[in-house]
Amino acid sequence: MPSVSRSETRQIAGIDEAGRGPLAGPVVAAAVILDPEQPIEGLADSKRLTAKKRELLNEQIYDRALAIGIGASQRDEIDRLNIFQATVAAMQRAMDALGKRPDHLMIDGRNIRLEHPSQETIVDGDETVPVISAASIVAKVHRDHVMVEYHKVYPEYGFDRHKGYGTKAHLEALVAHGATPIHRQSFHPVKDHLPQWRSLKDPGHLGALGERIAATYLIENDYSIKDLNFRVAHIGELDIIAERGAETVFCEVKSHVPGDWGEPEEQVGVKKRDRIMAAAQQYCTEKGIDTEVRFDVISVKFTKAGPIISHLPGRLYAD
Repeated sequence: MPSVSRSETRQIAGIDEAGRGPLAGPVVAAAVILDPEQPIEGLADSKRLTAKKRELLNEQIYDRALAIGIGASQRDEIDRLNIFQATVAAMQRAMDALGKRPDHLMIDGRNIRLEHPSQETIVDGDETVPVISAASIVAKVHRDHVMVEYHKVYPEYGFDRHKGYGTKAHLEALVAHGATPIHRQSFHPVKDHLPQWRSLKDPGHLGALGERIAATYLIENDYSIKDLNFRVAHIGELDIIAERGAETVFCEVKSHVPGDWGEPEEQVGVKKRDRIMAAAQQYCTEKGIDTEVRFDVISVKFTKAGPIISHLPGRLYAD
């Protein structure tokens, strides 16, 4: 998760979250320590600001704040703990990501306790306390960006518009297409539209779902998705092209169920690897990419308890 830290100053951190109510995606928390010598005009509850204004203020907060920390709880943790406990966990991670220990916490909400000796909760603090308003803006903007990434993987759901909230269009998509791996299975009406184990018997469905799960895993680990199923004429298809920092990552996804033979990277023969390399070279040429390049294998094993993901960085050409 991103963090920003500058010179020592007043150690009061505001903490808030975004995404407790949606049917899909993570709950994201932010912790912010503002610099009293660099005030930011217009701080307010993020929900009362336009998207354009939030983005502008978010840039100013990152430019001027003394420290920023981001924390998140993903869908599986929300379902396992409940949304309140998952939110508290995300807030704790945000505080821990500050890079410095504040003297005092000001937390939006009620009945929240973090691992810190000095803290207070303030109901509607995002409307009245600037440092909490700043945290609400950072959390909201970060989560919105994550949901736009998920839209690249699940475009039929419209996550770029509703960000996972239960709008009419989202509910209609849920009925038409069923729940995705980022939908909160403990939430109604998601419970009524969960995928069935028997659907995994279709190899075509299995492969496509595995690629989406692999892309979801990458987003959860701070990668940005550049392309999915990118076909290079006369060469072949690249499953996932992702980016993190100054590195472009080409991922070959292998989906399987218990009982399949061999390790996933062993299923990629020499000819297949040569085609992937040639396709990646063509992709970089077409897109003007001159960053460092890596070739990974991501294994998605489907079990009745849920998918098991193995990420093997650089494994495709390790030999």
